[in-house]
Amino acid sequence: MQFHIKNMTCFGCARSVTAAIQSIDKTAVVSADPESRKIDVVTTASRTEIEAILAEAGYPAAAELA
Repeated sequence: MQFHIKNMTCFGCARSVTAAIQSIDKTAVVSADPESRKIDVVTTASRTEIEAILAEAGYPAAAELA
């Protein structure tokens, strides 16, 4: 899954985003690029779960369209 996170502006933000996702799936693989404000996530969690945990962490996300 890919998401755009408008307010992920630095690597500190990227670490917070990764930690939030891994709080619901410890095996999730998260590739974050603060410059483009995009993340790629490989997880067993649903898109809805990821969006909810990111919003809760203060990093609301929009799904990236292919």
